[in-house]
Amino acid sequence: MTRPLDPVSLQLFVSVCEEGSLAAAAARESLVASALSKRIAALEAELGVPLLLRRRRGVVPTPAGEALLGRAREVLAALERARAELGAFGQGVQGSVRVLASPSVLAEHLPEDIGRFLSHHPRLRVSLEERVSPDIVRSLHEGAADLGVLWDHTDLAGLHLVPYRSDHLCVAMAPSHALARRPSLRFVDTLDQVSIGVATGGLMDQLLRRQAALAGVVPAHRIQVSSMDAACRIVAAGLGLAILPREVAVPHAGAGRLALVPLAEPWAERRFVIASRPEPLRSGSARLLTEYLRAAAR
Repeated sequence: MTRPLDPVSLQLFVSVCEEGSLAAAAARESLVASALSKRIAALEAELGVPLLLRRRRGVVPTPAGEALLGRAREVLAALERARAELGAFGQGVQGSVRVLASPSVLAEHLPEDIGRFLSHHPRLRVSLEERVSPDIVRSLHEGAADLGVLWDHTDLAGLHLVPYRSDHLCVAMAPSHALARRPSLRFVDTLDQVSIGVATGGLMDQLLRRQAALAGVVPAHRIQVSSMDAACRIVAAGLGLAILPREVAVPHAGAGRLALVPLAEPWAERRFVIASRPEPLRSGSARLLTEYLRAAAR
C-alpha cells in the first residue's frame, strides 16, 4: 500500500526549490545539509522519479519536480489554513474564509457587503486581501485562497464562477474641461486630451492601451498613479482627464469637484465574478459567503 506523502518532506522540497540550493534550504529549515539531502533522496525513491537536477551552482526541479512543487504548495497551504481555522474554533469561531480581491472590487462595494455578511454571521471569520487578478487566479488554483472577486476580463478556466456586481467606465474631468458638458463620449474623443494613467500594467490599463492602439494612437499620460483615489484628486485639480469606474468616482464628485461623462463603448461595462475552486473543494463557509454576495449584488 502506498504511504501518503509526508508534509515535512514536502516543505523541505519546496524550500530547496525556492532557495535553489540544498545548503541554503538547510539553513532556512535549521537542518544540516546531509539530513536534508537524505530526506529529498527518500522522497525521490518513494515517488520513483528524480525531482532535482544537481548543477554546479545549485539545484533546479526536474519536470516531475515542477509538478510536485505546485501540488506541494497546494497541500501545505491547505494544511496551514486548516491549522488557522481549527485554532480559531477554540476562540469561538465556527469557520473562516480567505478572500482575495482586485483593487477595483475593493474600491467599490465588496468591503461593505462583507461587513454586512459578518454582522449576520459573527462566528465566522473572513480575511480580505488585495491582489492583482493573475495572483488571485494562481492562489485559487494552488488552494491558497477560498474565494477571489475580480473582473472577468482574465483567464478563469478551471474555476467555479458566480456573477457578482458590475461597474461602468466614465470620463472623469474637472467641470471646466472643454468636454465636461457632453452627454457621452467615445474613447477616441479623449485620445487627444491630456490624460492621467491609472495602475500601469493592470487589466484596465491594458484594455485602454489596446483600444488606443486600434485607433492608431499611443497614449501619452501626463501623470501615472497607482490608485483610483489618487487619480480623482489629480483630475479634480484640473491636471487632465481619466477613464475611471463611475462607481469609484462618484464619491469624489461632490460639491462640483468632478464632471463624470459616460463612456459610450461596448466594453465600458465591467462584470465582476466570485471565483473559487470547483464545488467539491469549497468549504461550507465559502459557499455561504458566495451566496450572500450573489444575493447582495441583486
